[in-house]
Amino acid sequence: MTEPTEIPQAEDLYFGVSPLMLFPETHGNFPVYLRQDGQYVLYAGKSEMFTTQHKARLNDLGMREVFVLKGHKKRYERYVEENLGAILGNEEMPMAERAQIFYGTSLELVKTALRESLPGSLPREQLRQIELFVRQTAKFLSRKDALRSIGSLISHDYKVYRHSVNTFVFTTAVLQTYNLDEKIMLECGVGAILHDIGKQKIPSDILDKPIGLSKAEQAVYQTHPIRGVAMVANLAVSGEVYNSILFHHERMDGSGYPSGLAGADIPFLVRILSVADRYESLVSGKPHREAMTPYQALRVMSEREKGGFDPEVIKRLVLVLSGAGFALGL
Repeated sequence: MTEPTEIPQAEDLYFGVSPLMLFPETHGNFPVYLRQDGQYVLYAGKSEMFTTQHKARLNDLGMREVFVLKGHKKRYERYVEENLGAILGNEEMPMAERAQIFYGTSLELVKTALRESLPGSLPREQLRQIELFVRQTAKFLSRKDALRSIGSLISHDYKVYRHSVNTFVFTTAVLQTYNLDEKIMLECGVGAILHDIGKQKIPSDILDKPIGLSKAEQAVYQTHPIRGVAMVANLAVSGEVYNSILFHHERMDGSGYPSGLAGADIPFLVRILSVADRYESLVSGKPHREAMTPYQALRVMSEREKGGFDPEVIKRLVLVLSGAGFALGL
């Protein structure tokens, strides 16, 4: 292992990724570093193959993050694109490991997309990567045991990017109970990942407020769908993606926002997303509200919030979660 003094030490030279992103038996063509006692240490050289031994060693060291030079970011992104589909489709790899890789990749993708959209709009390259990711993962998520495994990874840490990933998983699971073509599935998946992108324009003191919002703060919060649409306005996204971002808080009884749409006026696919979005929010909790159990969340949506959601979609979500069973605590 190279001495720390031989490695560039400026923190802004690196970006962190999950160790799950070092796929077994693959070659990344970029060096990987660890951060120990404030110093960056070379862990795997540019020419090294990532192995199961690398993974075991990182686990033994308790490493939750490894680092790549920012100058190698394009190489890293290309590495993920080239290997993800094959990894998820590898039947010889345990499902639990593939679920971890899927979830780790999802989080990294959404973190990057949302962070890089902060200046004002989503970069076209990020949209392309999200579309590719949705296409690569659709087949994997169609497996019942995949949802079961992912269920155990869903965290109660309420962050926009984590919520977006979880909502994407639940939306895709319900979509697959309908006979929809691949193009529609792709568009809905992209819309689910991006549905809350407008929250990047909402002040953090509102998003993270530990108690209920005032009327004025609520009014600001409710602008995030419109702000989100503005952030993708310069991109060639489909109508389904626009609808997902703009209408995911509309309710069947007309009590939603920003347009107060009701019933059939709410696009069918958005009705699926809104159920997944609300369910995920309830089971993950917020700064001012503890997470609910799946049973409690479904009961709230079916009884206390009755009339707000398409009952057929809720029914399909219940069936999906029942199939996921143990891992989701049902």
